[in-house]
Amino acid sequence: MIRRTVGILVFPDVKVLDFCGPFEVFSAARLDEARRREEPSPYEVELAAVATDNVVATGGLKVVPDHDLDGCPPLDVLVVPGGWGARREMANAPLIAWIAERSSRVTTLASVCTGSLLLGKAGLLDGRRATTHWRVLDEMRMWFPAVSVVGEEHVVEDGDVFTSAGISAGIDMALRVVTRHHGEAVARATARHMEYPFPEDNRRRI
Repeated sequence: MIRRTVGILVFPDVKVLDFCGPFEVFSAARLDEARRREEPSPYEVELAAVATDNVVATGGLKVVPDHDLDGCPPLDVLVVPGGWGARREMANAPLIAWIAERSSRVTTLASVCTGSLLLGKAGLLDGRRATTHWRVLDEMRMWFPAVSVVGEEHVVEDGDVFTSAGISAGIDMALRVVTRHHGEAVARATARHMEYPFPEDNRRRI
């Protein structure tokens, strides 16, 4: 089995479920549910940050990244979460440059919640449909007029770019990525293992 490497970016004040939700989906996925204990996930999930020091997420959770930006291995999937720290990181030019550079070398690019603001700042959403947390939709439209901001969809797919609504929507986004890569049966089995309802439609839930 060829495993895809998923890199999830973390930064100070990242929202916990924004990165932990996709982490759980990708790490829990199995191609053969009957051999769940014997076979690994088809994804290898790594956390990347500006430095490998502890990152303090919202609520005070301390996270130890696997790699700093320079040491991050080649990725197949890049996930950019959001949280209170996302607005601050919009002014972090080296981080934005890293996101832009890495996006050109992955096959799937994704964001959760206000992580889409970082993709927008990197110019990666221009001419595309995208979404974010419902509280930030109008700001996103103002900041990124070249982006077609979608308010009624929970997860927006535009080619190989996936953006999701707020926080828990990252789980749905990751399940849709698994569906794209390995089919709906694998994604449904992953959701069932997590005891999470598989998203039967894509309507924003609030």
